[in-house]
Amino acid sequence: MKSCIASDSYEGVFVYYQDEIERDEALEYAKDEIKDWEEKGKRLESVSLSLDNEDVVITAREWSHIRRIRRITGYLSEVTNFNDAKRAELSDRTNNDNQEYNYPSDRERYLNKML
Repeated sequence: MKSCIASDSYEGVFVYYQDEIERDEALEYAKDEIKDWEEKGKRLESVSLSLDNEDVVITAREWSHIRRIRRITGYLSEVTNFNDAKRAELSDRTNNDNQEYNYPSDRERYLNKML
């Protein structure tokens, strides 16, 4: 999108559109798109409207019902179901993704076996 983007909401769906598109026109496009998706039994999260020469390009994003599930010490559930102890355990966890791991040398492995 080349110009500034305005945003609005219609029936709980975010509507994003370029400044060149009038608000009422954008909401009318969004209303039609929401209706089309509801007829298919689906729910929208957002509708984006942009201009391509004289055409209005409509991009719709479906609402996702995927929720994050955590596993802590054999407890597989959503965080909202955790008791206080499990929430504390979750907050105490460390993220090892960005830490560099130094693999032990053959000598260190041999010495560790001997101990």
